[in-house]
Amino acid sequence: MSGAIIQFKNVTKQYDNDPPILNDVSFEIERGKFYTLLGPSGCGKTTILRLIAGFTEASEGEIVFNGKKINHVPANKRQVNTVFQDYALFPHLNVFENVAFGLRIKKMKNAEIERKVKEALSFVNLSGYETREIREMSGGQRQRVAIARAIVNEPEVILLDEPLSALDLKLRTEMQYELRELQRRLGITFIFVTHDQEEALAMSDEIFVINKGKIQQSGTPTDIYDEPINRFVADFIGESNIVEGRMMEDYRVEFVGREFECVDQGLNKNETVEIVIRPEDLEITTLERGKLQVRVDSQLFRGVHYEISCYDQDGNEWLVHSTKKATVGDKIGLYFDPEAIHVMRHGETEEEFDRRLEAYSDVEANGK
Repeated sequence: MSGAIIQFKNVTKQYDNDPPILNDVSFEIERGKFYTLLGPSGCGKTTILRLIAGFTEASEGEIVFNGKKINHVPANKRQVNTVFQDYALFPHLNVFENVAFGLRIKKMKNAEIERKVKEALSFVNLSGYETREIREMSGGQRQRVAIARAIVNEPEVILLDEPLSALDLKLRTEMQYELRELQRRLGITFIFVTHDQEEALAMSDEIFVINKGKIQQSGTPTDIYDEPINRFVADFIGESNIVEGRMMEDYRVEFVGREFECVDQGLNKNETVEIVIRPEDLEITTLERGKLQVRVDSQLFRGVHYEISCYDQDGNEWLVHSTKKATVGDKIGLYFDPEAIHVMRHGETEEEFDRRLEAYSDVEANGK
């Protein structure tokens, strides 16, 4: 069955007279996808998770699950399970009993409990660990136990509240792949909370970028990375070079005192805009070939590339990711394709932004 499983309709969450934690938020979650709520601490992403789980109630608006309003439905009556940041496992129970806990509350028969627990542990590659004590498990294994405990109840949605944040980098990367594959195998909806943009890009079907209680932009990882709607999204998702510019006409933009060909259209002539060029889209070249002439200020080796900081004659900083090594103090050229320029309109809503993208697609389909 496809379609929206969760809907937020103009949801606000506010405590007393404090500023709203969530402010008039609306979105839909489709069945069977991996969603990520991404944003800085305090932006409202965990509050969304708590509202879905039933741990708190909305101040205004409607929360709909499978077509039914659930604002006042208690947490234990919702078809969702939560995996917490600290896993919330019972240290006095072994692995089997931790996973079986919810089933025993439901007074399920022992044979059925055993079948379901073994099946859930098999899903997370922990077969044979049934009698292991929680204190004897590694961080990654505890993570899997928490996920097994969530899926054994056969929820329609699993909520994950920064469950990888306590793991070291190597294990965290491994668990990203495992979680993504687990979601695909189960075919149920995962809603994952993180402040780590690389994690969000690697794992998600859809990302909601949240700041100050509002969804700034939603879309696929590729859409959000390639077409950020505003400075916050461009800065938060990856690294960006952002400068002020002016739209001369369709497909022509001015910044750093020069005009350049671009692929954007549908803006007003002479409209003030912001220009984004990603560091990996800047190519080190000769001064003559370069569309920008800059002086190298610093350079760091990042393993797969050099991170090079440069400044143009107007004092704008340009960050470059390149496999070519530069020399600090040298003057170099930077080349970029028209497609590398992304134009952001001040104050544009996501709906207006989407209409502009559709216009680009129409132009591409009909030939520029």
